[in-house]
Amino acid sequence: MSQRKIFLVFIAISTVSLLLHHGGHLSWTMEAFHLGCPALRSHPAPGLKPKHTNVAFLKTHKTASTTMQNLLFRFAERNNLTVALPVQACSHQFCYPRSFTSHFVHPHTLPPNIVTSHMRFNKAEMQRLMPNNTIYITILREPGSMFESLFSYYNQYCQSFKRVPNGSLEAFLEEPWLYYRHDEKDSMYARNTLTFDLGGDKDRPATDVAYARGFLAEVDRVYSLVMIAEYFDESLVLLRHLLSWDLDDILYVKLNMRTPSSKKSLTPGLASKIRSWNSIDALLYDHFNASLWRQLSVLGPACVAREVKLLQRAQERLMKSCFGGRMPLLRSAAQIKNKDLRPWQPSGKVDIVGYDLPVNLSRGFSSQAQELCLKLIMPEVQYTRVLLRTQSLRYRQSYQLRPAQQSHTIQQPIRTSLPRHGQLQRTASGTGSTSTSKPAAGT
Repeated sequence: MSQRKIFLVFIAISTVSLLLHHGGHLSWTMEAFHLGCPALRSHPAPGLKPKHTNVAFLKTHKTASTTMQNLLFRFAERNNLTVALPVQACSHQFCYPRSFTSHFVHPHTLPPNIVTSHMRFNKAEMQRLMPNNTIYITILREPGSMFESLFSYYNQYCQSFKRVPNGSLEAFLEEPWLYYRHDEKDSMYARNTLTFDLGGDKDRPATDVAYARGFLAEVDRVYSLVMIAEYFDESLVLLRHLLSWDLDDILYVKLNMRTPSSKKSLTPGLASKIRSWNSIDALLYDHFNASLWRQLSVLGPACVAREVKLLQRAQERLMKSCFGGRMPLLRSAAQIKNKDLRPWQPSGKVDIVGYDLPVNLSRGFSSQAQELCLKLIMPEVQYTRVLLRTQSLRYRQSYQLRPAQQSHTIQQPIRTSLPRHGQLQRTASGTGSTSTSKPAAGT
């Protein structure tokens, strides 16, 4: 047998041995390996590229960004990272719609690894806040469905929408300049909202092609990945590869959704009018949708399809673990008994649904596993408050320990990390260790 064949046999045996070593994750690892995909890691072996933990996610409006924010919050807690959170005067957003400044960041959440709350992007201020190796990510949504969602969600807040007779989307799009005022409060929800969130000029005329192209090029330079809401799972596959994350790190539950009765179907004519009115947003979406698929083609369609399938299987197992062996039912806010799980309702005309955990979840589940299930479905406002309390506690304890560290042994920091998703079933069956950490305050 030639030396080359001996070498290949040795590599094959070593690879299989490595996969067997990670027995709990063998099935999905083997599937990825079979297709020649870059291996999905659960427990990184020495020498593999470490996870990237400095991430700035620009949370845009009505784009599935709340789901993405929850994913990042949980990743931060699981890895004991610091999330930049707004000062209390800004509520749960960085004083949006004002242009972001580092003065909006709560001092107990500095220096941060991750930022993911709503803001109007300011490149200079973000670079001042975040580490130099920060990876910038955002998400866009098809302009028609996004604008319909904005019109429904902010109908009682945005004056441009409120003055429309009978709250008619058709009437607004027929004569938008009759109702729209560019300089009044909340006008950013009524035109080119993505452009505004990204720091651009929402009222630049559609005829100014040079501005649109320049702005698009700037977004391309800043953001390493622009996710697309309609292809959320495929976007997460790219995210996982970009950040060297595990399958466990990209599991999610859809949050902040409207009931079907709160949604309006669009005719082709309405969708065309929306794109015309939001012309810069439409250019952004078209460009980055095409860019997403170019990046996916580099991985290979078969590889991407397999990773998406593995992701969806893992999510189903996690959901069944949290919800008593079955998939959860969406509930209106009035039906959700736990106030920490009730989503914010923008108005009586829009019903935002959420989830409630089974009453008997505590049976057989460690406190850590219960906390993971709770955080998985916790709405944005409540999770932001919990995270701020947790990080403030850690900050104060760290501050109090500083003088003592000069003459005493350094104490171990408080453990705030969440369990890995794969531990849920083991803790539920009693084979996992019982957590010694308390659930975060307020949960």
